[in-house]
Amino acid sequence: MRRGRILVVDDEEPIRELMKDILEDEGYHVELAESGEEALAMMERRAYDLVFLDIWLPGVDGMEVLRRVVEREPRPHVVIISGHGTVQSAVEAIKLGAYDFIEKPLSMERIIVVARNAVTEKRLREEREILLRAQEEVEFVGESQATKEILRLVEEMAPTEGTVLITGETGTGKELIARLIHARSQRARGRFVPLNCSAIPDELMESELFGYVRGAFTNAVKNKKGKLQMADGGTLFLDEIGDMSLRIQAKILRVIEEQRFEPLGSTEVVEIDTRFIAATNKNLQEEVRKGNFRRDLFYRINVLPIHIPPLRERPEDIIPIARYYLRRFSSKYNKPELKLSPSAERALVSYPWPGNVRELRNTVERAVILKRQGSVLEPRDLYLPHQGFGEEFFRFSSLQRALKAFEREFILRKLREHHWNITKTAEALGVDRSNLHRKMKILGIEKENENGES
Repeated sequence: MRRGRILVVDDEEPIRELMKDILEDEGYHVELAESGEEALAMMERRAYDLVFLDIWLPGVDGMEVLRRVVEREPRPHVVIISGHGTVQSAVEAIKLGAYDFIEKPLSMERIIVVARNAVTEKRLREEREILLRAQEEVEFVGESQATKEILRLVEEMAPTEGTVLITGETGTGKELIARLIHARSQRARGRFVPLNCSAIPDELMESELFGYVRGAFTNAVKNKKGKLQMADGGTLFLDEIGDMSLRIQAKILRVIEEQRFEPLGSTEVVEIDTRFIAATNKNLQEEVRKGNFRRDLFYRINVLPIHIPPLRERPEDIIPIARYYLRRFSSKYNKPELKLSPSAERALVSYPWPGNVRELRNTVERAVILKRQGSVLEPRDLYLPHQGFGEEFFRFSSLQRALKAFEREFILRKLREHHWNITKTAEALGVDRSNLHRKMKILGIEKENENGES
């Protein structure tokens, strides 16, 4: 990772070149701009740790550039370069959010000290933000040998720059593992940017990935950064990459290999420094054989593979996960910490969990919310299909409403069991695909995303 990326903005070439030489000798990556317009365009393409900004610039002046920079995220530190008679303007710039100012003629020692302090402070601020985010992260909980092996692989893979492919059924925690890898990597200061490939239509995928410039198409009224540029310096997580079209697969393969691309409507190449993590609930080798997935892309993303077994294959993890979420949701809903009775634990372990950890999480959250009295959860509080399931339908005032609610719940569970494969679900239910689609529409059933939401 670079020591720091700095942009020097000044209309005097000798000053730009002098600062570039000084800062590069200190190990920084330095880029130059001679106008406010050029600087703003460069900051649209990539993130900087520090910007040295002259107040007097042709066209868009330094104060206007500063006003736009302080609204950016992530926000670089800005050091104002002020000539004779512009100290008052420099003071105003500090009030607007500038980090510091340097007067001309420039002092080599002053430039070095200010750069070191500004970059260091920015990095410390980012580290604090990382720690705060880490405290909010859900832990990958479990005591099984499989879970221990997954966490060992995370620790080994995180410090590297290798592309990771995470496989496993829906709801097993693939995105969580991707976040853990990012948080333990040297890129933790950068962004973790998720993109659900199954949730975005193919015609919109390019603009989501690559971004676009104003005028690229009818509704492109301003420049927009894509996910690739947002993840510059960090990690891009391509969730459900197996649902990506062959056309987009070819484009993303090139970006992974070259670390550069062109936004839609632009001829200017944007260079990035991004790590890629992909995930899928499909068998990509089988998809390759069927011609649905590019062989070269599969080999490119399968450098560091991690497989997460379904929860039913690691029953030792069920109770630790349930207890973890009991603590979390008891706190979230301001309730005394609930416990599981021995019979409730047996009920949890004996259930096959077709929805994996996500279903267990939702089950525990529902139990915490609905628990009115007592501090111990019994099997009836869990509303599992094989124990206590059906009691909720007696709350309806008519048979018609109860039947409709049961039909919706039954179809929804079957869809989850078959990972939202309409053909397989219809076969399991003994109905035609068209009938299943019609039922889903009538009952208001929509496909859930990776977070379990419709």
